[in-house]
Formats: sequence, C-alpha cells, structure tokens
Amino acid sequence: MRGRVGSGEWGGDRDLGLGTWDLDVMSYSSPLGRVGRGHGDGMPGRGVTAPLPHSLLPTLYSLFPILLAALLACTKPPPTLTSLSPHIGMMGDVLTIQGEAFGDEQGESFVSIGGTPPTASSYLQWSDTLIRVKTPEFGEPGLVFVHTPRGKSNGALFSDLRMMPTLVQAAEHSAEPRIESVDPVSAGVGALVTLRGLNFGASRESGAVLFAWAQEGGAAREGQAPETVEVNEGGCEYWSDHEIRVRVPDGAASGNVHVKTERGVSNPLFFELSRRIGSKVFKEKRSYTFTCAVNVQVQAAARPNALYLWVPKPVLSASQRGARVLSENRSPFAKDYRGVDIFQFADLAPRETKTVTRAFVADVYAVETALRPEAIRAGEDSPQARLYTGASPLVPADHREVRSLAAAITGRERNPYHKARLLYEWFLREAHLQAEPLDGGALEGLRERSCDSFRASLLFCALARASGIPAVPIAGVIVNRKQETSRHYWAEFWLDGAGWLPVDPAFGAGAVPDGFRPRDDHAAYYFCSIDNQRIAFSRGFAELSRMDPRGRVAGRPRDYALQSLWEEATGGLEAYSSLWSDVTITGVY
Repeated sequence: MRGRVGSGEWGGDRDLGLGTWDLDVMSYSSPLGRVGRGHGDGMPGRGVTAPLPHSLLPTLYSLFPILLAALLACTKPPPTLTSLSPHIGMMGDVLTIQGEAFGDEQGESFVSIGGTPPTASSYLQWSDTLIRVKTPEFGEPGLVFVHTPRGKSNGALFSDLRMMPTLVQAAEHSAEPRIESVDPVSAGVGALVTLRGLNFGASRESGAVLFAWAQEGGAAREGQAPETVEVNEGGCEYWSDHEIRVRVPDGAASGNVHVKTERGVSNPLFFELSRRIGSKVFKEKRSYTFTCAVNVQVQAAARPNALYLWVPKPVLSASQRGARVLSENRSPFAKDYRGVDIFQFADLAPRETKTVTRAFVADVYAVETALRPEAIRAGEDSPQARLYTGASPLVPADHREVRSLAAAITGRERNPYHKARLLYEWFLREAHLQAEPLDGGALEGLRERSCDSFRASLLFCALARASGIPAVPIAGVIVNRKQETSRHYWAEFWLDGAGWLPVDPAFGAGAVPDGFRPRDDHAAYYFCSIDNQRIAFSRGFAELSRMDPRGRVAGRPRDYALQSLWEEATGGLEAYSSLWSDVTITGVY
C-alpha cells in the first residue's frame, strides 16, 4: 500500500519532490535511490535498497502528522489585498482594508503603511477578510501591505491629502459641501452609510450630517423647513474632505440627506429608510416651558473658596426636540459638559446668598411603533451593543442573581424583541409595581419583587443587558393635567433597524401618581410606545469629574437626572445649605 502525503486519502502515489513511502515493505524511495526492504540491483539511477530497522517505525509514525501539517501549511495562500478605503486621506484616518486570508485573529500579523506598522492600539477590527486600522498620525503615506506568517500581501497606495496637488477654484465655484453619492441608498436605523463628495472638511469639527425625521405625516407644513435629525457624536465613524461614514440615526425617515459645515449646507440627496421590521413615528407635539432653580445660603466660609453646581438640562433626542435655555440669571462657568452646565461661585462670604434660575423650552412628542417582530434579528457588533450592554453601579447586569433571572425569563428565546417583551411582561406579572417611592435600586427590586419607577427602570436595563440587549435608564419628570410635576424613571432599549424603543413598566402596570389617569390600553401601549406627558433630563448615568481632587461633593441619587455630582465645595467653604427646586411648568402649548 502506498501513502499519499498531503492528499488526505490513501492509495496511489503523489510525487512532491520529496520521495514516497512504501508502507507494504517499509521502505522509502528518494529521488536518488530507494532505501528499505526489497530487491534492488544497486545500479546507479535505479536506487539502492536497504532494509529499515524496526526500531525506527514508532519514530516514523510520530513524524508523519508533523510532516503532513507542514505540507498542508505550505499550500495555504498568502494574504491578498483587494480594496483600500479611503485611497486618499489624512494621516490619523481609519483605513478599511478588504481582502482574503488575513486570518481570523491578528496574532503576530500586522499592517505596514509606508513601511511603518501602526501601534497595537490602532487596530479596531481584524478578521479573515476585513481590517480596520488607524494610520499613524506622524507617519508617512505610501504602500499598504498586510503581513501574516504565510507571507506579505500585494500592496495598495494610500496618499496623504495634504500632499496632493489642488486646483485653484474660480471665484464663481462654491466652497459649500457637495454630496455626490450615498451608499447604500436604502438601509435601516443603525446601519453604516457612506457619503462621498466634495468640501466636507478635513475633520468633523462643527460639521453635521442631517437625515429626514420620522414625523407623523412626513413633510413639514407649507412654508416650514423640513424637520431633520442629526447624527450624534457616537454615530460618526469617519470624516474626511471627500468621504463621511455615519450610522443612520434614531428617528430617521426616508427623505433628503444633507451635510452641514461652516461653509454652508450641501445639496440634498435622497435616502430611503428601510421599513423591513416596521415603523416608528413621532406625533402629538406638546411644547413645555418650565423653570429650575437652586438657592445657596452660606453659613461658614473663609477665603479662598469656591462652590460648583452641576445643573442638568433637558436632553435632546428623536422624541424630545428643540430643548434650549430661554433665560438665566447668570452664565455658566462651563457649558454642555456631559449633559450639564457647571456654575461657579468663588470666594463666598458667611451669610451670603446665591441663586441660579433658568427657564427652558422643550418640544416633546409621543412615540408610536408598528413593528414586525418576525423580521427582527439579533444585532451585530453595533456601537450601542458596545456601549450599553455592560454593567455599571446602577445597572448590575453582571450580577449573578440578575443573570440567573434574565435566563429564567427569556429561556431559549433568541429574538431580541421577544426577549424584551418577556422581560416587560415579567414586571407586570411579578414585580408589584407602585407609584409611591421606595428605597434601593435594581437588586432590591429583584429580591423584594417590589418596584417603583426608579427600581423598575434600572432592573429592566440590567435584565435587558444581561440578555444581550442594549438598554439605558431615562430620568425626568412627568406632567399631569394640572401642570404639576413628579419625578419619574423609564427606559429605552435598542433594536437594529428600529432604534431606541421606550418602555415604562410602572405606567404599563397602571402605577401612576395622583393626578394622572392611566390609558385604557396601558399594558400594551407602554412597551415600544410612550406618551408626551414627560420631560427627560438624562439618558443613562452621567459620570462627572470633580473640579478639585480634594473637593467635598454632594449627590442627589434619586432626583430628576441621573448623575454622579450635583455640588462641590472647595477651599475654606466650611458650611452652606442648598435648595434645589422642583421642575415648575410655566406653560403647555
């Protein structure tokens, strides 16, 4: 019997230039002669036959798999680079390299750009057919190669935009941004879309990409500009003068896409929102004007000293739009720091009084969905999955009891919509929801099977994240018919193709404060839909940094925003009192 080396089957010979084994007579035929048991005539060119000792048989059998693996490895092809995007950009940009045989993991493999390999932290993604890597900011452009243990790929040229010759534009040529293509032309919320064109700017800076907004009825009223929704910071993955890559934002609809920069607004290009999994619309606009105030009374202080206040603002989202400050009695020390404005009082004196008074306006829309659950699939590696499926102090998604309960509720279900629905129905059935506030958070709600809106929102997010579903708690106030406010908490979870979907277990169970009347269909309505009787001040938990490492801080853990800091005293400020007013509605339109 003859063994065919490298063929994966027995019978016959395969000449690899290395000779063949004859296992019947335990001999080896080399290109120069035959060694082993048999009969040879010893003539030159016909080989010499000599018997192999039996003591070598175990060694030969042990070496055979090694030889086979080595021969198979030699047959694997080197990496092949098929495309590079962008071909022209700035050093520091992210390169997308597509091809074959890169390897499922990076391991010892690497990319070289102009002869320089990026640092290990520059690699954002590595698979057998796709690599995403940030180019060295202080490197040089040039040929791009992929290096693996099987060899080096073919090269592709990456050119630095700053070194490219440019044409001097005539005076009549516009420097405004221009979109020439959108790819793909149809996709769902959360999908990656590439815009190509001119004059986008070398970096994003104050630029924005605007999609049509999913307002009920579609187009704006006659004489009004169409409503848009902006791609937020986390949704912009790449920006250069000729190419932008963004995620379709929550609240987007079919309609025109624009790029807005300091040079102006681009031409419109039509983009179609895929409605494969259903629809989500924003309707029944309600405009609120309201005030918030903080009063500070100093008891004991010596100079130098300072007091810092972190004052929340209403959030901007697809369902809460146009939120802005109408008036304030003093300007902030720092604006828009993770959703809050910081106010500073320096060198306070005993018995001194300070106030911060602010008036706001916000447009709030009801959200209604009509989804097709059978068309929903488990999400891929989206930005939301990376950011909102982990554990945090308020959302203990990795706690043993949380993970055990999530697994018991969802069972073998794989559809993320059905998982979230099972979690919501568990709250209505088992969590004994009530409107009166309770102490404690998610774990207390789990163990006691009793929840107010605060416990329910945090526990829902913890169970959802433990089930692989991105989720965030929302904090704010609800407004009754007498325009009175109460602190309230609810949640949102993410589905690729649909975006952020609201869920309010407390209202779903009919556990509403005095002055509110629950909807007749509250159990069904408050899963994936929500009313316009609320103002949100935080999405998720804002982890803020103190101004002075030695500062003495105070928090407000169950107020109308979820944030780590509200007050900080530094220096000789020894004693003071503060009063944060409730959110006061001054008008509803």
